[in-house]
Amino acid sequence: MVQVDTWVASAGKNGMRRDWHIRDYNSGRTILKATSVWVMMNKTTRRLSKMPDEVRGEIGPHFNDRSAITEEQGEKLAKPRNKVVDPANKQFIRKGLTPKWGDLDVNQHVNNVKYIGWILESAPISILEKHELASMTLDYRKECCRDSVLQSLTNVSGECVDGSPDSAIQCDHLLQLESGADVVKAHTTWRPKRAHGEGNLGLFPVESA
Repeated sequence: MVQVDTWVASAGKNGMRRDWHIRDYNSGRTILKATSVWVMMNKTTRRLSKMPDEVRGEIGPHFNDRSAITEEQGEKLAKPRNKVVDPANKQFIRKGLTPKWGDLDVNQHVNNVKYIGWILESAPISILEKHELASMTLDYRKECCRDSVLQSLTNVSGECVDGSPDSAIQCDHLLQLESGADVVKAHTTWRPKRAHGEGNLGLFPVESA
């Protein structure tokens, strides 16, 4: 049984932040923390838009200063690259990804949760089988629609030492349209799988734009 706390706060002049804190209801142990940043977009021009005063006036009284993830815990994503610069890194690519009807929202855009699955499509199966996701940071750059065709790129760096709970594998991910436009960039960290019931599920800082 879990307890979910969620709240909203302002983010800059025109953004809004939403945070989550999920805990074991009985023990109070933290299972997951997440934060996201949202901005408004003009549906006609597809450009970012200032939050209308009437909207801010409606939601503003619900803002608070709590933060599930501190600035130090969050991370800034490096500029995405579609080529491996460091020869010690390994790159994996999955091409020809297309949305299904069930992946679309009411605006005929791909639901942002679907992007996470596409990102992991290019992650090596050896990581998925032997490791568990410890953290994920996402930066949504562009929307895609039902006719979009995408490719997923994963750059793997770092080495996970068996038996060491502090070792981790680092992955940088890039989801692109066939045209080359960036849709999502992401960073994930992975740790060795532990026995069932050990430890927390991890910290998931999420930035959405």
